Amino acid sequence: MRRDKDLAARVRAAKGDSRAADGLVRDYLPFIKAETARFTGRPAREGDDELGIAMFAFHEAVLAYDEARGAFLPLASTSVRNRLIDFRRRERRHAEVTSLDERRGGADDEDDRPLVERLASERDEIGERETRRASRAEIAEFARQLERLGVSLADVAENSPRQQRTLEACRGALAYARGRQELLDGVAETGRLPIAELARGAGVERKTLERHRRYLVALLVAYTNGYDIIRGHLHKIVGPTGGDVR
Repeated sequence: MRRDKDLAARVRAAKGDSRAADGLVRDYLPFIKAETARFTGRPAREGDDELGIAMFAFHEAVLAYDEARGAFLPLASTSVRNRLIDFRRRERRHAEVTSLDERRGGADDEDDRPLVERLASERDEIGERETRRASRAEIAEFARQLERLGVSLADVAENSPRQQRTLEACRGALAYARGRQELLDGVAETGRLPIAELARGAGVERKTLERHRRYLVALLVAYTNGYDIIRGHLHKIVGPTGGDVR
């Protein structure tokens, strides 16, 4: 009973916290693999389509869970099975296709592309929808985290560097901070920026960093765990090691 209550508490926390959700999926990966193996009749391996679908279904169950309706794991098990059944049905339909090069456009069908191109387009559309959904969720969580620290996204935009020299100074401070996880965690927890240490470590003027404190807080929070999509966009600006992307 105690274990069920602890799990229910973790699920509630994971509903609005992407890092907590990632941790829950990671900790219950053995359960997800077992449910996948029960459906497929073989051990689940990293990289399997079925395992990826099962992990996604587990996360869906987290978002849908209502503690008043019972325990979480039976819901997760049902969610995984239903998703895998849908996947198996799609696979069967695809297996019935005689030729992926077949063109099915009729006289009134303007899309006369081979079937393989149509399927690829459908997969791309699904992937794009999932990416947009994940991006919106991550940005919303990022905004909530900043608000807890007294910073809004509007503050970040207004506080962004306007001159190249200032941008380079902020890049240097970020490059220094990214190698120091304790520093990043401290900023994410308290919102306080160690200006003196950043200026000394990056070799830039302290007053330059002070003028862009809120912008730097947002950057450093983005480099804590849980903001992979946002970091991917930041890499285009600051580069993989803090410098320009060449």
